[in-house]
Amino acid sequence: MEKKVLGLIALSLGFSYAVAGQSIDKVIELKEVTRIEKVLSADDMQGRRTFTPGIDKASAFIESEFKKIGLQTFNGAPNYRQEFFMTESKEVSSKVTIDGKEIDKAKIVAFSYQPQVSLTEKNDISVVRIKKGDNVGQKFNEYYNGKKSVLVLVDDSFNGLLANIKHIERMASEAKENTVVFVFGVSEATTFSIDLKNTIAKKALNNVVGVLPGKSKPSEYVIFSGHYDHLGVGSPEEGMPHNATDSIYNGANDDAAGTTAVIMLANYFKKLNNNERTIIFTTFVAEELGGFGAKYFSKQMNPDKVIAMFNLEMIGTESKWGKNSAYITGYEKTNMGEILQKNLEGTAFKFYPDPYPQEQLFYRSDNATLAKLGVPAHTISTSKMDSEPNYHKASDQIETLDMNNMTAVIKAIALSSSSIISGKDTPTRVDTAQLR
Repeated sequence: MEKKVLGLIALSLGFSYAVAGQSIDKVIELKEVTRIEKVLSADDMQGRRTFTPGIDKASAFIESEFKKIGLQTFNGAPNYRQEFFMTESKEVSSKVTIDGKEIDKAKIVAFSYQPQVSLTEKNDISVVRIKKGDNVGQKFNEYYNGKKSVLVLVDDSFNGLLANIKHIERMASEAKENTVVFVFGVSEATTFSIDLKNTIAKKALNNVVGVLPGKSKPSEYVIFSGHYDHLGVGSPEEGMPHNATDSIYNGANDDAAGTTAVIMLANYFKKLNNNERTIIFTTFVAEELGGFGAKYFSKQMNPDKVIAMFNLEMIGTESKWGKNSAYITGYEKTNMGEILQKNLEGTAFKFYPDPYPQEQLFYRSDNATLAKLGVPAHTISTSKMDSEPNYHKASDQIETLDMNNMTAVIKAIALSSSSIISGKDTPTRVDTAQLR
């Protein structure tokens, strides 16, 4: 976009707030947003898959940015890395026999966190079914996240999902005792046997967390977050492209965009240097594996002291309403959205309620753990969930993003949050009694 047009956009938004003698436009500006986004979504990050050199490289870059900005570490930690451990299970061998017939391994996906498993219909394991026409996502989550051992018979109409399910990492915050086995293309199971062998290991990973202490209300926290992991490099076995030209899942929008925003906001508020409440800037790991980084981080917080959480997820494309707009998940659950919009009076930017309620995004993203504890923790996004062409594809590259609009979104988040950070406004809490 030409410089003349950029200037008109900045003027129309009315972003003239002074930051240490500068306007916000000189702090949150296109060149710097693009620099950070390019680094995070570059090919040499190898898709930032958890437990790869690429995720370590991304973490080191974010740490270096936090250090350059001058943030403090969290709870006096020696560095910005908030480390924790997860249990990884890797399959050594599997054999499933149903009604005397051994099932093709290509049709089996097993989730087990025990070194050895031997189950039959005589054990404490149930047979359940995902039938044609069922809500397969809902059913999968019910069984996958459950506590009982189940043999799940999946109708062959869902065979197209097999590769995606095989791609799911066998990771858990702790070793589960139950076993969940999905078998595709089998409708009945009177007798069966399941024999699995796995290698079990504890593996370290880390969020990146920086802090800007509050001046008059240091024990009240406002959180800005995004996740910095993505899917990595594709392979044919996982149903992902693997060729010389495009096998890297760069994750430019998902969620290098949100991570870029967190870094830019940290720099902005550090330069502003007038936050009454403490601001915590965090980038989460393992979101793509099940939001494990956010869950660990949230458990380190006293929810009563968290005033608000801004989780930034996929803000690099235009929303369904076009430029200068974004939506807030769970908009109706607190008055935080109203506060943000009030702070944007006189600008062209508008926050909307989540237009995709059927996706239940409020309780699916990295804000969910704290939201379930009553914190006004919302995700801000521009992603068109019904028509985002590059979502979870190797084509999610910086060239597909609207960097000018993304810069405007970050500015809007900075300005709209000002009265919460200053202590003037305190959003209402989520009514936990209404949780489903």
